[in-house]
Amino acid sequence: MRLSFLEPLYAEPGPFASVYLDTSRNVEHPDRAIALRWRRLRESLSRQGSDRALLNVLEEVVGADTEVPGVHGQAIFAAHDTLVLDGELPRPPEHDSARYSTLPEAMPLVSQHVPEIPYMAVVVHYGGLPTAKTHGWVTLEAETGTWPASTVTPGERLHRRVAVASWHRDSLRLGHRLDERARRAHADAVVVGGDEWACNVLIRRLPHTLRDKVVRVGGRTPTDTGRALLEPQLDGVFRGRMAAHDRELVDIFIGRRALDGPMTDGLAATVAALQRGQVAALLLNRPPGSSLRLWAGSQPTQLALTEAELMSFGVRAPREERADEALVRALVGTGAELVVVPESELMLYEGVGALLRYADPGNRS
Repeated sequence: MRLSFLEPLYAEPGPFASVYLDTSRNVEHPDRAIALRWRRLRESLSRQGSDRALLNVLEEVVGADTEVPGVHGQAIFAAHDTLVLDGELPRPPEHDSARYSTLPEAMPLVSQHVPEIPYMAVVVHYGGLPTAKTHGWVTLEAETGTWPASTVTPGERLHRRVAVASWHRDSLRLGHRLDERARRAHADAVVVGGDEWACNVLIRRLPHTLRDKVVRVGGRTPTDTGRALLEPQLDGVFRGRMAAHDRELVDIFIGRRALDGPMTDGLAATVAALQRGQVAALLLNRPPGSSLRLWAGSQPTQLALTEAELMSFGVRAPREERADEALVRALVGTGAELVVVPESELMLYEGVGALLRYADPGNRS
């Protein structure tokens, strides 16, 4: 998982206000409910030291995602009286929260992007007889996205309407158009739903490379929800699945660990590699809990297990920070990726490990 979408968050130093808020609109009087939630969070931030100007900046965007229907949430970050990042959450946070701290609380936002699977969804509608020798139209809609973030930020949608009589011929051309879109999106899967006959005609005419990625799904296929195309079916297809790119990184890690290659296993060795900007991808069995702490300086690579270690590097006035916040900043600042891998797939020592950009015997676990 690449974290480039968080780069604006670290363009300026803190302190930061980090807000996670349920902004679902599937309830009666949603604006009133959101306002009540925000009032509690605003009071909490004020007690933590946020000034009125910063709180007003946040208030301007709280609940402003009115175009997103259904269940969802917002993650909002501000610093120095400026909005830094406003992100949509595919799921509401378990608990509304607001924190004013030196580093932004970005891990809950990152966790809602996992497993970040690129895909294409296709819906084919036709209500007539299963034959081309009839009148009527076949309609096709296709959309690429990255699951699950695309639930609330759907991509550009392709619309096509084809006469039934020419569906066999035109679906061949459409298949190549879909293949181009899937390639640009680096889609791991092509999820197809809709009329069985029309879908079968289309799938048989897809290029082989695309046909091998097809997952057929049933159920209702509305296309006017304002959410991701085939959202309920996508949840079933991708639940418990890793992105192909992340799976490849895990396989590389397993191979390097077996051959004593450039990797780390355990917190101490991984932090040492992050200090050197040596980490290509950080692997976690689960995001660190809020109780785990690291010492950090003003720069992304200035982190350590102890205050004394960081001061030995010449860092003045190091601060004890939550490990998840310090780790995310280090990954973004060094261009490293993040892979969350279940323990059932790969057991990491202390739940953390890393693929390294180059070998360094002094940094092994």
